[in-house]
Amino acid sequence: MLLITDRAKRQLKEMLQREKNNNIRVRFGVKGGLCNGLSYTLGFDKQMYKEDHLELIDSIPFTINKNDLELLKYATIDFKQDMVGGGFHIYNPLAEKERCCGSKEEEVH
Repeated sequence: MLLITDRAKRQLKEMLQREKNNNIRVRFGVKGGLCNGLSYTLGFDKQMYKEDHLELIDSIPFTINKNDLELLKYATIDFKQDMVGGGFHIYNPLAEKERCCGSKEEEVH
């Protein structure tokens, strides 16, 4: 099951409130794979497609393509703040099985 840390939940809720659109959802997905590793997409989207899965996590609506569900089922979304700014980080234990090299964590801006 997809996990979202409390920091990431707070950040996403703040960002959704600023959007002022009740139909907007967080779209989370996978792009890439194999030796390049997994890359992730994280953003807002109003569209819902027939191949999408809608999941409500702590009142945050997430849209995930059904083809990505298996790769994201153990992923964790975190938000990290530092002196330069902040960003979302994705930790996915399944990514190591998909990668030839690199780490299991990726920063998403």
